[in-house]
Amino acid sequence: MKFIKIEDCYKTYKNGVTATAGLNLEIDKGEFVFIIGATGCGKSTLIKMLYREEKPTKGKVIVGGIDVAKLRNSKVYKLRRKLGIVFQDFKLLPKLNVYDNVAYPLTSMGLKNKEIKPRVIKALDLVGLKEKMRSYPNELSAGMQQRVCIARAMVNGPKLLICDEPTGNLDPETSKEIMEVLNQINQELGTTIVMVTHDKDIVNRMKKRVILLDNGVLASDEMKGKYKVNESV
Repeated sequence: MKFIKIEDCYKTYKNGVTATAGLNLEIDKGEFVFIIGATGCGKSTLIKMLYREEKPTKGKVIVGGIDVAKLRNSKVYKLRRKLGIVFQDFKLLPKLNVYDNVAYPLTSMGLKNKEIKPRVIKALDLVGLKEKMRSYPNELSAGMQQRVCIARAMVNGPKLLICDEPTGNLDPETSKEIMEVLNQINQELGTTIVMVTHDKDIVNRMKKRVILLDNGVLASDEMKGKYKVNESV
């Protein structure tokens, strides 16, 4: 069974906008996949359905063997504990230091400190920020803040890391550094990564699988693909 399987998926919002229209897509465990497309093509809706922020109007969304569309609201937290999510706007808690920000998902689960500490240290080491664990978000550069977000997303050892424009607020050089971290996570840990981006340079440089959405359907799907969105759309 495919790790992610989107089958005949439709999503129509209450305002009548159709975001996905019979979308079919499969992603294997351990793949690194870019999702690209013009604004309004269904990219954000697709990843929101993966972590059950949205439910499809019709069709199947299967993640790690779980039919997300059929998941009860009371069970969504169990799905999200198996995922890591990194957003464009860092969403760090300003009053918590780096260590506590990364530890937050684990403390929310009720884990004890002796279980939390080694996981946090490992996650911070993964992104090269172990020496910054006592710093606060406002003391860090934008790139460092995004590294903290990646560490927080990875602290529970997720099999899937969902990235929504993770370099959108970063300069080109910092974006490159963040992509190196994500590539390392994919290569060394085997974490499946699904990343939405508008960054042409990143997509072309990374040479990963590239999925192009257009009007809510799969327009192209290429291994070692390139960015080919019509920016004027």
